[in-house]
Amino acid sequence: MKHIILITGAGKGIGKAIALDFAKASTTYPDFEPHLILVSRTVSDLEAVAEKCRACGAAAEIVKADISDMAQIDQLVSSTLERYGTIDCLVNNAGVGRFKPFTELTVDDYEDTMGTNLKGTFFLTQKVFPVMEEKKSGHIFFITSIAAETAFKSSALYSMSKFGQKGFIEAVRLYAKTCNVKITNVMPGAVYTPMWGEVTDEMKAIMMMPEDISGPLVNAYLLPQRTSVEELVLRPVSGDLGE
Repeated sequence: MKHIILITGAGKGIGKAIALDFAKASTTYPDFEPHLILVSRTVSDLEAVAEKCRACGAAAEIVKADISDMAQIDQLVSSTLERYGTIDCLVNNAGVGRFKPFTELTVDDYEDTMGTNLKGTFFLTQKVFPVMEEKKSGHIFFITSIAAETAFKSSALYSMSKFGQKGFIEAVRLYAKTCNVKITNVMPGAVYTPMWGEVTDEMKAIMMMPEDISGPLVNAYLLPQRTSVEELVLRPVSGDLGE
């Protein structure tokens, strides 16, 4: 059975791992045929991921899009629906992080963070949800963070956006429950991804890897329709950095 799966921020880190694990699942579950729509602002990253997904037997196409841009959101959704007629799964993974002291954050930092993390997530979900609502099935994942519940000194903007995402998710879930659509908030702790930049070997050793997040997410998607994972909280066994 075909599953049209749209993943934002699919070129690196957690998004890349999610795409690859969906593709690998097609070898384990014979009736699962993922058609992956891989979205990012960087085409070169997507091409490499798509090639690996296809090597696993999954269909994959790449779309260059910036989800902070309304016109590009509209084009992304309309072109996907024109080609496939539906969207079965949306993974809101694209995210921006600006980590510096509160007093040093700029207007550009604010607009970049909120444009992707809040505006982009909100309006992409708003465009996709009615498709799932009409057919009374579908699954929307939001990759947020433990920063959606806990503020850190250098994460004023990031935490602000993630707290906002969590409020939005909980509101959307109230709509989703009336039409059989699943909503999952994935809240990872420290994951070794390009967002962190350079880290010491000691830090890397205690951080989670992207596949630690993608595996549970794909498993949650493959559960029977009667069962929904509302939250996935994943943290390093030794605690989060700074604890």
